[in-house]
Amino acid sequence: MERLNVTRRNFLKVSSLLGGGMLIGFPMVSKSEAASNAVFSPNAYLKIGADNTFTLIAPNPEIGQGVKTSLPMIMAEELDLDWKKVKVEQAGFDPELYGRQVAGGSGSVRSRWQEARTAGATARALLVAAAAKTWGVDVTECHTEAGFVHHKKSGKKLSYGELAETAATMPIPENVPLKDPKDFKIIGTRVKNIDNDNILTGKPLFGIDTKRPGMYYAVVARPPAFGKKLKSFDDTESLKMQGVHKVVKWENIVAVLANSTWNAKKGRDALKLEWEDDSPLESTADHEKILKSFLDKRSDSPARNDGDALKFLENGGEIVEGTYEAPILPHATLEPMNFFADVREGKAELYGPTQTPASTRGQVSKALDIPEENVTVGLSRMGGGFGRRLMADYSLEAAMISAAAKAPVLMVWMREDDMQAGFYRPMGKYKYRATLNDKKELEAWHLTAAGLNNQRTSIPNSFPAGAVSNFRIDNHNKESNISTAPWRAPNHNFIAFAEQSFLDEIAHKAGKDPIQLQLELLAKAKNNPGGKVDYDIDRYENVIKELAKLSGWKNNNGANGIYQGFAAHYSFSTYVAQVAEVSIKDGKPKVHKVYCVVDCGQVVNLSGAENQIEGGIVDALGHALYGEITFDKGVVQQNNFNRYKLMQLQDAPMEIITRFVRNEHDPTGLGEPGFPPAHPAVCNALFAATGKRIRKLPISHTDFKA
Repeated sequence: MERLNVTRRNFLKVSSLLGGGMLIGFPMVSKSEAASNAVFSPNAYLKIGADNTFTLIAPNPEIGQGVKTSLPMIMAEELDLDWKKVKVEQAGFDPELYGRQVAGGSGSVRSRWQEARTAGATARALLVAAAAKTWGVDVTECHTEAGFVHHKKSGKKLSYGELAETAATMPIPENVPLKDPKDFKIIGTRVKNIDNDNILTGKPLFGIDTKRPGMYYAVVARPPAFGKKLKSFDDTESLKMQGVHKVVKWENIVAVLANSTWNAKKGRDALKLEWEDDSPLESTADHEKILKSFLDKRSDSPARNDGDALKFLENGGEIVEGTYEAPILPHATLEPMNFFADVREGKAELYGPTQTPASTRGQVSKALDIPEENVTVGLSRMGGGFGRRLMADYSLEAAMISAAAKAPVLMVWMREDDMQAGFYRPMGKYKYRATLNDKKELEAWHLTAAGLNNQRTSIPNSFPAGAVSNFRIDNHNKESNISTAPWRAPNHNFIAFAEQSFLDEIAHKAGKDPIQLQLELLAKAKNNPGGKVDYDIDRYENVIKELAKLSGWKNNNGANGIYQGFAAHYSFSTYVAQVAEVSIKDGKPKVHKVYCVVDCGQVVNLSGAENQIEGGIVDALGHALYGEITFDKGVVQQNNFNRYKLMQLQDAPMEIITRFVRNEHDPTGLGEPGFPPAHPAVCNALFAATGKRIRKLPISHTDFKA
């Protein structure tokens, strides 16, 4: 497709196109399409058909968080479209048109909210101006609805398709007003995921579904342990296997290409491989020992140091202390790592599930020594990511295999490959010490955090920072050859457990209700500013109060053997508070219900928002109950789901009740914030039920038998 020489910087520029048409921001318009009577493309996100059907382009990768639905909803709202006539297409990677195309940090909606609204509103204003010109009336006499401009006095109406050519000639309006949220018809409603029907009927949406003419399937042999490297290989037997086409080597891996994934796997199994040590073969016992040694050490530069916490701990009142431990965890995506690559004649065509297509393009360009403009990246839907697909190792692998084999390939990891040779959530240990004065008030707080491959083991400006006058954080890090990566709600996913469990311990020691303690601390932060904090005190306070009402907090604690636990956390600009209800039966914990109150600003798709919160809670509970990866001399001990247990239906809560705080703040993160408070809410409830404090995850380490 020929593209006009324009970029995102032309956001408010309107140009006249061959045959009529208009161009509004983020432009990608072919002259042939603009001249066509069948399709009109006013900007890179929108195509209008002559039959008044609308195709909206979803720019960000779809990882299951629903942005392929919610981002088009924002545009459709400001354009006043009929959602039933909207079709959605996934954009390919094109930073000139779409800017930052990333699925990570719960940032897709919050980063595009204003620009998507403005683009839609500007297009609508031009269409209204075109209608007013056509009818010879004032624009104030016109209004839009469901893809039409109406003139109330005369009863006339024109479709957007009919108005497009004239709209292209209209001057660009400045400071276009956006809709008042009370007038929203699409935003804030329940809209089913745009891909639901295709997912349920098995349509090929995911990277692993890719099929191309002449394509081979590639399965790769990787080092059997972290710290090993390839010494030699013999592919004689592999090349004799049915369906095997070729064997290629790249750096520390050997890939077998075949006419099916199964034949490629069988060919890989027939390889004769010799490995040798390249770096230390680390074990979990080694990591435990090293991180434990950090917990009584002070860092040269504390991450935060308000007042003099160490002095109070040495000379203050009653001391409360607890050490919390986080295991290494895999991403364990349902869809294993895979990517399609076709490298030939100085060009690379790539397609597959990636959260960061820019990283894929950049690394492939560098490795192949070809210009980035010669590398195209198409985006498939992803069967999970959770941060794993922020890495580009597997897409780079596919490209290098294709280049070496001189053939298009779909590179597929087996489940064991993903569990054994992937990227993991880092291990961590967090030692908390606090003092209570004679009035049972919190006077000092000291956290010593130690992590594996984690320079940011703590979050210095998170609650209760700002609420305690003497507040110190010391961080320590141990570098390891075990590969780690961001993992759903990075750092927050365990810090929330440690911090909120410790606050529950403090409340118990002080003889206070856990919710009341946190509200008191928030009041202190408000009335006696203790330095920089990232959270809004009033919004944080509000979700806790709303949760107490929603859950009937402690009104029937212990009735019928069911106990409540509370936790709250702020992450990705979103406030979440949860109460979990649990019981113990036959020595095993059971989560019955979770109440959740969320302040994420304006909710775009209520159905999608509920699914994200519920999914985050279930994901969190599964990992809290069972999740753990251990190493023995560099080898993962849990290499498949028979050894790494995931949440099953009978383990999930029977009910999750979610309430969203209604306000008109811009949307904030949602894919991750529901996860962090679930761990501590359940563990605090288990303490209420049994008197046993859980400081080490997974919960399965704790014996609840009487």
